[in-house]
Amino acid sequence: MNDFLWTQPGTTPVATLLLAHGAGAPMDSTFMEKLANALCEHGVAVARFEFAYMAGRRTGGSKRPPPRAEKLIAEFQTALQALLPVTGGPILLGGKSMGGRVAAMLGGGGSLPSRVGGVCCYGYPFHPTGKPDAAWRMAPLEETKRPVLILQGDRDPFGSKPELDEISLPGHVSLAYLEDGNHDFGPRGKSPATLDGNIDIAARTTATFAASL
Repeated sequence: MNDFLWTQPGTTPVATLLLAHGAGAPMDSTFMEKLANALCEHGVAVARFEFAYMAGRRTGGSKRPPPRAEKLIAEFQTALQALLPVTGGPILLGGKSMGGRVAAMLGGGGSLPSRVGGVCCYGYPFHPTGKPDAAWRMAPLEETKRPVLILQGDRDPFGSKPELDEISLPGHVSLAYLEDGNHDFGPRGKSPATLDGNIDIAARTTATFAASL
């Protein structure tokens, strides 16, 4: 799982983002490729990795659902320990959907190296899809010990803007919306926004967040 997929700018990066995938798509999915390339254009190096259950699918393994998010924290920690000796400068922990949730969980547990400056969540799964009355997954955001940036499509079924307007987030959590974006930041055809534009905004906001830490 520590075979990183690197996307690196040509100059010294503002930070390196250790980026985990979501529950159902691998580290080289279309969304992850677009996001990594956009981040690179804004000066953020990206090291993608896969949890063991997803890596196993590449060799004919079972396509069972992923383990509970709590069970993936140790794998994220292992990836972080493997990253530390091979990159310098600030590090961000991040992930798409479930991967971002696990990144926030890691940010709240034990001691992290001082180089880890913050957490970035791309489409945070605030609640099960389409079920805003279910238990909200706020604990990772509340308990993390680093600043958190959430990039969220404003009509994300895991937490839309109208739903999030009704709650209070911890002071160390900042939230940026992507116009008319779904869980993968994609807008509807009638929207003036575009998928590539939303991803570029997410990447630019990430770079600004990294520079502020």
